[in-house]
Amino acid sequence: MKEPVNVLNKYFGFDSFRGEQEKIINRLVDVNKHSLVIMPTGGGKSLCYQIPALCFEGGTIVVSPLIALMQDQVDALRKKNIPAGFINSTLSKSERELRLEEFLSGKIKILYVTPERFRKQDFVEKIKRANISLLAVDEAHCISEWGHDFRPDYSRLGEFRELLNNPLTIALTATATHDVQMDIIDKLNIKMEDIKVFHQGIERPNLRLETVDIFDEKDKLKEILSVIEKFSGSGIIYFALIQTLEKYSQLLSDKGIKHKLYHGKLPDKMRKQMQRDFISGKENLILATNAFGMGIDKPDIRFVIHAEVPSSVEAYYQEIGRAGRDGKDSLCMLLYNQDDLYTQMEFIKWSNPDANFYSALYDLLKRDLHIVNSAGGLEHLREQMNFKNRKDFRIETALGLLERYGVIEGSLDNHDMVITADLPRELEDEERLKNKLLSDNKKLLSVVNYFKSEECRRVYISDYFGFKGEKPCRNCDNCSVNFS
Repeated sequence: MKEPVNVLNKYFGFDSFRGEQEKIINRLVDVNKHSLVIMPTGGGKSLCYQIPALCFEGGTIVVSPLIALMQDQVDALRKKNIPAGFINSTLSKSERELRLEEFLSGKIKILYVTPERFRKQDFVEKIKRANISLLAVDEAHCISEWGHDFRPDYSRLGEFRELLNNPLTIALTATATHDVQMDIIDKLNIKMEDIKVFHQGIERPNLRLETVDIFDEKDKLKEILSVIEKFSGSGIIYFALIQTLEKYSQLLSDKGIKHKLYHGKLPDKMRKQMQRDFISGKENLILATNAFGMGIDKPDIRFVIHAEVPSSVEAYYQEIGRAGRDGKDSLCMLLYNQDDLYTQMEFIKWSNPDANFYSALYDLLKRDLHIVNSAGGLEHLREQMNFKNRKDFRIETALGLLERYGVIEGSLDNHDMVITADLPRELEDEERLKNKLLSDNKKLLSVVNYFKSEECRRVYISDYFGFKGEKPCRNCDNCSVNFS
């Protein structure tokens, strides 16, 4: 078996590991034991499975939630002459079959897949024959419905592990509270005594954490302009609403400040171009919704501003983690306005339809599927569900979850939606759905408490994630007041 440090040097050009990387890798390679890794964004999580993958005789399957993210990672590995590949819906059937055969034969060493791929019977039947040395679960917080980005197929990864004959497993995430950690381990069907949790805490001392109480639009623009003028490097400004993003884009344009936009309603090709321009340095400033950032590996981001209140400490921490990956001083500023809080409360409400809503929508789809697949499909659904509020996006939320649970396939845009399964019990359980709504509101309250807290902001975040006993960072606005 190859020595991890030799692999590190040969393929990645480093002479030594960082932080907990060596302990994590040695546990996999030498002891052959499972691990759950909680490591800050930019802390080098990917190496914790990529190095072992190149040490082991068999192949490694990496479960990843986003197609764009896996494509970027595979491209980066191939540039280092590492035999990696991915299988997802962007490939034709013949391409998917070829990639799978290459993995089975050993030509591909690291194979990235989405968890939804395990729904496909032909994939399952073939992958069961593979010699798999390691299963890596990236963005593992997606396993837990109490996490901030739950994906139902992730919660079935314990079943998929069994299909693969329960291989050695490493789960990785930047954000997981203690409850989410326990849920990840439980859903993977791993006993507590068989897995070790590694965490590095909130070890990003170069990030300056600040919050500002904002009174109105003029006040918010003033703070944004102040940060832009102070920092010459790249920056991201996050917004919760596309319409607010577009409004501030116009205000910045009026001031002659060059920037680009990124949000979910832009064409896919345009979003990819915006991302490429930002990563390459062609564009230094980007205004974005939380759709932007996953897989952004840009070391010199000097500031991240949250112009509107984020939905959770988990989301906030993941997004500020994109700043200062080169170790240089960077600013993470949260602009707090009471009206923005109400916006997030509305978001949470529309993101949590009740059981009656799911049932009514499912019955409507069964009855009117031919109409739904016509040009005005979404409007027909709105009409029939008696929508009064144009900001109410429960239909979009519900359709997304029905797709994630495998109830529907296809899309309204392509007019090819089909019903493939019954409504799952999870979406009929009113008590469970109420608890989810309550949990989301508690997460938002934790953001409010972060803003209002007078203690060290890094200590607050550390305590939130269960990393108790951290010392004050002396590099946040609260520490500057308390230690001045």
